[in-house]
Amino acid sequence: MLKQINRIGIFLILLAFVACSEKEPEASKKPNILFVFVDDHAFQAISAYESRLKDLAPTPNIDRIAKSGMRFNRAYVTNSICAPSRASVLTGLHSHANGHLTNNDTFDGSQTTFPKLLQANGYNTAIIGKWHLKSAPTGFDYWDILPGQGHYYNPDFITATDTTIETGYVTEIITDKTLNWLKSQQDSGKPFMLMMQHKAPHREWEKGPNQLSLYEDVTFPEPDNLFDDYATRTSAARDQDMTIDKTMELKYDLKMWSKADSASGVYQRTYGRMNPSQQKAWDAVYDPLREDFEKANLSGQDLVRWKYQRYMRDYLAVIRAVDESVGKVLDYLKENNLEDNTLVVYTSDQGFYLGEHGWFDKRFMYEESFRTPLLMSWPGVIPSGTTSDALVSNLDFAQTFLEITETPDPGTMQGLSLLPIMKGEKPTDWRKSLYYAYFEYPGAHSVKKHEGAFDGRFKIIHFYDSDEWEFYDLQSDPKEMNNVYSAPEMQNQVVRMQTELKRLKEEYQVK
Repeated sequence: MLKQINRIGIFLILLAFVACSEKEPEASKKPNILFVFVDDHAFQAISAYESRLKDLAPTPNIDRIAKSGMRFNRAYVTNSICAPSRASVLTGLHSHANGHLTNNDTFDGSQTTFPKLLQANGYNTAIIGKWHLKSAPTGFDYWDILPGQGHYYNPDFITATDTTIETGYVTEIITDKTLNWLKSQQDSGKPFMLMMQHKAPHREWEKGPNQLSLYEDVTFPEPDNLFDDYATRTSAARDQDMTIDKTMELKYDLKMWSKADSASGVYQRTYGRMNPSQQKAWDAVYDPLREDFEKANLSGQDLVRWKYQRYMRDYLAVIRAVDESVGKVLDYLKENNLEDNTLVVYTSDQGFYLGEHGWFDKRFMYEESFRTPLLMSWPGVIPSGTTSDALVSNLDFAQTFLEITETPDPGTMQGLSLLPIMKGEKPTDWRKSLYYAYFEYPGAHSVKKHEGAFDGRFKIIHFYDSDEWEFYDLQSDPKEMNNVYSAPEMQNQVVRMQTELKRLKEEYQVK
């Protein structure tokens, strides 16, 4: 009997050893990374962020990432404009350090980027969708990108060997290309890092064929500062060119074109790219809208309010297509047993104004464009349904990806690894402030050059060419309506934040 017990004991020990041996390779597998990067997606337009739009225009699939992982409440960018933001993500460097200050620059692909480092560490690397950096992508085993800004309907795509026109809607095409690439590399035995980068919801917010009628019966709440008069702000806020009132164009932005506009550039660039069946479906929705608008003969604030509703209906419908894309890719990961070993990141190249201050677009250091959405999911590492109020930056992605993939760190990047934050930790030495700089002036939308510092409550902004300052206490003034730079009771904080701005410039070697 004793011998039988001993044999059983030995068998159980051997069985446990075999089981552990079988599990060990799985545990040591390097994680995959799916980086979903969209263009101009306001955090206010993601229902996980509990905004004024959440019940009327929900984003259930994007919200899945927050529910299974973490919502970052204070994620910011270094420079709120498309190409410079992308350059900071790739390099982990501020614009002045990576050389990409404006949309007019060409990215230096010879510099160190996290895709190159992951590629050298055995990762399959790919980028699909919007690139917007002018030079050819480097550090990617596969790339299939839109030239420049790209088109919503029947877009061109460029690969290392060819340029083709794809029939369909750009968000759906990028999704299909993403799924095809995932399938093609699944048996490679290598981990992957895939950047799925949507054009949407960038201007001109052209609805997809499956969303053409979406939200046409919805009236969206206006921000209470839609008619901001910039009374306490500097000349920069008053002199910009990004208002719904004066800047947003009826034809270019809001599609109030007709067949009589067929020779115009805006018509050819948008409607003119559609095939007859796409045009027919478009006309069925937009022709009656244009006719009703022309009959209404609106002006003044009534016209601004109409334009705001038209803008929201288009912008949010474009986001619905992105949300559906995210759902398809998340489903693929789950169905192919990739979910547990994949870090999913959802973010935007910057935030966007949805009528706040009467604006659309981005560029300023005010919250709506400085702050960006950031959601992450990684089962077993990121606790589900959690949030973080840590000050994080788009500088941090590169350093994070190096750490989680055990990729050698070149020691040149300016960001921090988000891994402790992702795990729910609260490091005592985490950054206490952020540095921001915007350079593209003169340029589109006429936003003056500025730099600033933000500590999570107080924000100081310096428009240095005109030597004008703004200062905000976001605790008492979250909508940044009252510039208190000259307020006597704020002078101690103003001096403190000016000192902090100087310190940050020294830390990041800003000349």
